[in-house]
Order: sequence, then structure tokens, then C-alpha cells
Amino acid sequence: MPPEAETTPKRRKRKPKLGDTRHLFAALREHLASGTASLADFAKLVAEGLATDSSVIYVTRPGEQLELAATFGLNVSAVGHTRLRVGEGIIGMTAASGDIMNLADAQNHPRYAYRPELGEENMASTLAVPVKRAGRTLGVIAVMSREARVYTPLEVEALATVAMLLAEILAKAGATDVGEEGFSETLPRRYPGYVLSSGIARGKILPYGAAAPIARLLTDDPEAELKRLDKAVEEANKSLDGLIAGTLPGGGTPRDVLDAYRMVAQSSGWLTQVRDAINDGLTAETAVDKVARNLRERMRRIADPYLRERLADIEDMVGRLMVALGGMAPKPERADGYILLVRRLGPADLLDWHSRGIAGVAIEEASPSGHAAILARALGLPALQVDRGAVEIAQEDDPALLDAEGGTLILRPEPEVVQVYDRALEARTVRAAALAAYRDLPAITKDGTEFTLMLNVGLAMELDQLDKTGADGIGLYRTEIAALAAGGIPDVAGQAAEYGRVLDRANGKKVQFRTLDLGADKLLPGEASMGEENPAMGWRSLRVALDRPAILRRQLRALLLGAQGRPLSIMFPMVATVEEFRTARDLLEAEAARIRPAPERLEAGTMLEVPALLFQLPGLLAEADFISVGTNDLMQFLFAADRGTPELVDRYDTLSAPVLELLEKLVTYCQEAGVPLSVCGEAAGRPLDALAFAALGITTLSMSGNAILPVKAVLVEADLTKLRPVLRELRRAGAAGGSIREPLAAWAREHNLAI
Repeated sequence: MPPEAETTPKRRKRKPKLGDTRHLFAALREHLASGTASLADFAKLVAEGLATDSSVIYVTRPGEQLELAATFGLNVSAVGHTRLRVGEGIIGMTAASGDIMNLADAQNHPRYAYRPELGEENMASTLAVPVKRAGRTLGVIAVMSREARVYTPLEVEALATVAMLLAEILAKAGATDVGEEGFSETLPRRYPGYVLSSGIARGKILPYGAAAPIARLLTDDPEAELKRLDKAVEEANKSLDGLIAGTLPGGGTPRDVLDAYRMVAQSSGWLTQVRDAINDGLTAETAVDKVARNLRERMRRIADPYLRERLADIEDMVGRLMVALGGMAPKPERADGYILLVRRLGPADLLDWHSRGIAGVAIEEASPSGHAAILARALGLPALQVDRGAVEIAQEDDPALLDAEGGTLILRPEPEVVQVYDRALEARTVRAAALAAYRDLPAITKDGTEFTLMLNVGLAMELDQLDKTGADGIGLYRTEIAALAAGGIPDVAGQAAEYGRVLDRANGKKVQFRTLDLGADKLLPGEASMGEENPAMGWRSLRVALDRPAILRRQLRALLLGAQGRPLSIMFPMVATVEEFRTARDLLEAEAARIRPAPERLEAGTMLEVPALLFQLPGLLAEADFISVGTNDLMQFLFAADRGTPELVDRYDTLSAPVLELLEKLVTYCQEAGVPLSVCGEAAGRPLDALAFAALGITTLSMSGNAILPVKAVLVEADLTKLRPVLRELRRAGAAGGSIREPLAAWAREHNLAI
């Protein structure tokens, strides 16, 4: 052994037990309190406390380098000399990914990087943990043993806590954030993303949610810390109760969303973990931070987006606790015009921020079916899910543009870009005023063709769009959205009350209720993902309902009860065969025979999303009272193109020969059978697509509220007799399957149609 190496500790046979972490944290507390101990002492305490043969501490340096800052059990002469690039070796991979690496045989890992001066040849197993502060990696701490073994969850948890304590020390030791060198805080940055709620906002950035450095990490009085935690929980609950009890826009379902959030956020499981960490010697805020970090790491690995979304609910409560404990700055009283930038956002926090005046929100970890997205759409607040990294880069008061239509967040935009968006926003204001004039106009084209424009909604609070837009009714009421927001399917009485409120608000206008469309990316709490490779084509929608007929029968009974004798239209999703539709309709008729008063008129229709139905049209048209084409799913099944895959978003077009041919034949079949046909989905809300559909003979379209007036403005000004021959020529020219969007748009512009 080289003379400069530390005396190698004797091989330990024991492994840490539950009480060991408390002793380790107590030793570290004394070490930190002394003010004189070194990183080398820290490394020694960790190795001895976890009963490992050696430990290393690496600190990030400029140029994305990792420098050995301390070691125990290896050659101390390597300190200050051994370096690894970020991404190089086990240590470098840990720093680059931010993930913990637990390897029984590290030296045989394909990415292992040997450094002869370190003297680690005899070490087999390695546990490496990134050291992070405010979301940024400052270094890596690792322990190694001669024994080839996987470290236990208790050991992993203990070293992760040590890494959290070490973060403050490394910051003072001059660690450079990974990726920081060469970054200019004045350069523009663009972050692509997915639209959660459409709109455009311009304002200053307000990053929020990063906890301030914790001043006191360890405690020798766990009882006092537990009391502080209980008091903080009480304060957080009071603030949440006040928010839920307040006046909510539209009433009804938003409160259900917040009640469901509270059930998750206040669940005892994660708070029990916080109390256990306090008993191990951590302060209350350190324990909350530690448990929250562990939850983040675990839930990021969950594939199901709805289950991942529950992290935002807990994160919301974590923020309230940290504010109450003094570990996070409280929210500003007002945030008028600011664009909020956060990693995660729960529904209570979103409503709270909205009341403070934010103009828009960008979220790094969110999904369109999550609670925050549901509320953002209902509030009309522009919201975007952006790529990770924006929160770390953005500075408070940075100018920003949130384009939740084009799907981009721009930090520190160039003046010419700002001018473009300013003109766009001004034009939107003028356009909105012009569109308002179409609200009360008859829905008739210049050639006299009457058409019907209807809404796609999923929450009772969205029904005020009926009056705002002048829509003719609701072509798609997504009943599963309220269930997802509430965290479960209500009982029959609860469902009936909701459906009754919807019909009341519709005030005689037609409402088409779609039965529960669950499965794929829409899972209720407690429902495990099936682990399907292609969940969009798996066990979902009507397939679930027919396999669980009790759920479907309860919903059908609730719809019939909620109607209270009024006309009722029910639509079944994801129908693949006539037999499936017939079975569902039989269940409806069986329930209808038991309910009084019976609906004045009862209609049963189907979504046409599965191409197989196109080859069963005679049988389907003999059974269905109406058909609604669901363009979103039909497109992905028709072209075998997952609509969630960004690389395929623009590859296939509704305005192409296969789709237009399909729709034209469908129109002919439906007209001959006397069965009403409509189109719903994103395509119906695009003015150019709507114009083409109308020319094919589809005069009932259902779309989101913000699309109603733009579509109506185009159709009212259009002469379909002039368009039809042009459309035929364009279709012949695009018969090979290419899109006719560009030439059709050029024709529309020539005829002064606002496409």
C-alpha cells in the first residue's frame, strides 16, 4: 500500500441498522457545529457510519469537471489531482444524470473510468449519490466496499440524506454548478413544450418553488421539531381550507378537484416518513425537503402520467409546509402580469396564483390530463409544459414570452421577437372584437347552407362558454374529466346531480354525453397501469365499460335520472364493432325501462374513431341514432401514428386524400340512412379544416370554446358552391396522399377568408 494512503479500515461484517443513521447524523451535527472540521473528516464519518471500506467526495469545477475534494480509505495524494469529466465514469454519470447509482461490481460496468493514482483497485461495489442544491448538481459523494453487493434501501436513503447536508458545504467550497460555465444570463433561451391551455402571454418571469438554503440541518431535540412540524401542518391545512371554502369561478367541479388534491396531499404516508426522518435527527424543514426529494426521484420513474401528476399535489403541500416552517419565502401578495415558472404545480397552488394575477404559467412536469391543466383550461389561463432546465436558468424578472399556441417559452426574447408578438397580441385583440360580432349571426354560409357549431367540454364550469360563444349546444361532454378531477367515479346520486346541472346550464340546448373514456393515459387513483405497450389501442373506453358493466350501468342510470324527463343523448367511445355498440345500447335500454320519468327523447350514438367501423357502416347505421367522428383517435389509428409522438405530429394531415375520401363516403352513407353526422376533435376547431368538412357536406362540428367564433367567421363568409369544384381539383392533385392544406389556404386567402 502506498505510504500516503490512509490506513485502510478493518473489514466490517455488520451492516447499518435502523438506529445507525441517528448516530451518523449526530456525529455529522457535531462535525458541522465545530466549524473547524474538514471535508476529509466528513468523508471519514460517512464511511465509518455506513460501515464501508472507503468514501470519496467530488466537487464540480469550471469546464464541467469533477475534482476529488476528499477521500477516506483511498490515496489522499489524489485529492486535488484526480479529475473526471461530467458524464465520465460512474462518478461522472451520476453528476450528469442526477441519478443514484448502486452497483455491486462497479469496475466491470462499461462506463467505469480507472484512475490509478486513487488506489481503488480492491473496491468492488459502489454507491454514488449526486449532491444537489436548489436543483443543481454541485458534486458527488460515493462509498465503496471490497464486498460485491447491492447497497440496501436504508443505506441508499442514508447517503442521500448525507448528500443533502453536504450540499451547503460544497457550495461554500467553491463548487460550480454543472453546465454553468460559459452561460450568459442575458442570452435568449427557447424552451419547446406542449400546450396545456391555449393562449399567449407576455410578461416577466417569476420562478417559484425552489427552497432557500436550510440554515439548520440537524437537531438534538426531535420532540421540539415534531411540534414545529405539527404546527406547520395545521397552518398549511388552514390556508388550504380557506382556499377551498372561498368563491371559485363557476362553482361545482373545481371544488371537487381541490378536495381530491387535499386527500392526496394530506395523506399520512409521506408525513409519516417526515416524522421518521425527524426522529433520526433532522430538523423539520430538512426532513420535509428530504422526503420530498425521495418522492420526486421515485415518481419520475413512473411511466403513467396520471400517477406522476399526483406528485404535483404533494409538492403543493410541501411548499405550504416549507413556508410555514420558514424554509421557503411566502408567495408575493400580487403577481400581476407575471409568467409563473415552476417544476410542478398542484391545483390549489394554481388557483392561488391565479388569484394573485399571473398572466400565464409554464410547468416542467405536467400532463394535459392533470389537475393543473384541467383548472388552467377552465380558468382560461395560458399554460405550457416546457422542457426541463428552464427553472434552473430563469432569473426573476427576466422578460419572457409564453406562446401556449405555438408551444414555446422564450426567455429574454430579442427586441424584434417582442415586436412580432406585440403585433400578434394587438391583432388578437382587434380580431377578438371583430369575432364577437359573429356571436349572434345566423349560422349560414353565403350560399345558404346551415351549419351547427357545438362545444367540447369536460367541466361544469366551462358551460358559460355556451353564452359567450353563442354555440348551438354541447357536442361532446367528457364525463371522465370530472371523475379524474374528483379522484374517483361518484356514486349514482353524485353523477346524476352533475349531469342534471349540465342540462340545467344548457337551458334546452342539446348535450351529447360521452360515457366514461378511461384507460390509456387516463387512470383514476388506485387504478394500476396495465403496462401495455400501446395503451391507446389497449383496454380502454367502451372496452373497459363492457368488461365492467356495473360501472357502465350505474353511469347510464345516473344520466337517465339526471335528465328528469328531458331529451337525452348518449355517445359511446372507442366502438370497434357493431356488436359492441349493440351491447352498450341494450344496457342503456334496460336501464331506461326502469327510470321514471322517461326521457322525452333518448338517443344513442357512437364515436367513430376505430377504422374497422368504416367497414360495418350498414349495420352500424341501422343501430345508431347519430355518429360523431373523433378525428384525434381516427387519425392516429388510420395512419398508425401515435399522436403523442412529437416526431409524427405534422407528418399526417386531415386535409389529405385518404381522410377526405373517407369522410366523403361517410357523408354519403349517413345521408342515405338519415343518420346525423358530426365531426369533433382538434380538426373541427381549425377554420381551414372546418371549411373543407363543410364543403364535403358535414355541417355539424364540435370543438373547444375558443375555436367557435373563428370557425363561424370563416363559414359565414364562405360560398361553398365556389369551394366545392376547387376542392375536387385539389383532391385530384393530391391523390397520392399528400396534404392539400397549403393550396386550400391560398384559395381561402384569395377570397378574404380569415384562415
